Amino acid sequence: MDQLISKNTLNKRRRKTFLLLAMAAIGLTGAAWGLNRVISPGVSLGEIRIAEVRMGAVDNTINAAGVVIPVHEEQLSSPHQSRISKVVAKAGQTVKAGELLMVLDDHTIRLAIDNLREQISQQDIKSQVLALEMDASLKKVASEIELLELDLASNKVKLARYQKLGPVGITSAVDLQAAELAVKRNEVQIRQHKETLIDTRRTTQSNIEAGRLQKSIFQKQMEQQQRLLEQTQVKAPFDGLLTWMLADEGASVNTGQLIAKVSELSNFKVEATVSDFYARYLNPGQKVRVEYSGQILGGEVQTILPEIQNGTVKLIVSLVQPSHPALRHKLRVEVNIITEQKSRSMIVDSGPAINGRGRQDLYVLEAGRAVKRSVEIGLGDSKVVEVLQGAKVGDRLVISDVSHLKHLENFRVSQ
Repeated sequence: MDQLISKNTLNKRRRKTFLLLAMAAIGLTGAAWGLNRVISPGVSLGEIRIAEVRMGAVDNTINAAGVVIPVHEEQLSSPHQSRISKVVAKAGQTVKAGELLMVLDDHTIRLAIDNLREQISQQDIKSQVLALEMDASLKKVASEIELLELDLASNKVKLARYQKLGPVGITSAVDLQAAELAVKRNEVQIRQHKETLIDTRRTTQSNIEAGRLQKSIFQKQMEQQQRLLEQTQVKAPFDGLLTWMLADEGASVNTGQLIAKVSELSNFKVEATVSDFYARYLNPGQKVRVEYSGQILGGEVQTILPEIQNGTVKLIVSLVQPSHPALRHKLRVEVNIITEQKSRSMIVDSGPAINGRGRQDLYVLEAGRAVKRSVEIGLGDSKVVEVLQGAKVGDRLVISDVSHLKHLENFRVSQ
């Protein structure tokens, strides 16, 4: 015979069923949560870089590679065809102005100087001989003029006597005519001798002047050879660094061949190289930031070289502090050429996720998830970029490389 189940027993069964259902629901929820954790991708906050949008100044820059070079560098060349007789200094050492670097063979120059010295002496002797010959010639002509003047005086006396005796018939007309001709002959001879005297003096003076001119030419050639002789002693033109040197003793060198370079040690500029794509954006006078080992030096574009080589443009940057202690010859630096500036704008730190200017998809951190958003980027340099649209001040953007998640509209970001 069946018995009725007590109410107490039914209540116990009912509570047990509810308990089992609750446990099953909790298990299903946990399983679903765990499955979601497995299937839904995500990253931890420590794996990515987050940057907050803020207000600040931003520059638009063109990045270039730069090399520090001296403002003043002098290239020393061989003054003539010779050979290296002796090497005194070594490349890389500091030198003082006037310090001997090397000695070139001077044998040929010394021979040329000796030859010119002899030719100058010959011209001196030649001028002395010409002067003595002129004096002798002038004395001879002057003596002849004196004799002719005596003859003229005598013939004039004779003519005067014939002129007095002629009217009384004591002398003939022939004698009178002969006396007149003798006077005229003496006068012509004296005039010719005086002209010879002038011509002799003029000719001799011209020869002496020609000798002096030739001597002057030889003396100038001598001075030139003496300068060449001095240049065989190759010396530092100023205090600096001997950056390069032809150090092979006995090596032949041609006229004008480079044999050494001396650069200043405390006055530098930067030679920058940039892609020719940016050539149209470059102008002299643009501000420049030169960066090396965390230090930033100011400068400006001084010269843009017109020639394009291998798809690159070279420009010279003058520095505000050309003697900065961090600068070294041939030091490689980063050069940022500022083409545009804004003093107040929305900015965010630059990172691999930001790809130049224009509209692009970036992830914004919202309540533990990174949500894809279209953001327009404006000016920028290697440090910060301008945010034009798509984000506001205070938004936190993912700026690290998350390209492996770019197909997702959002993903988890765990602490």
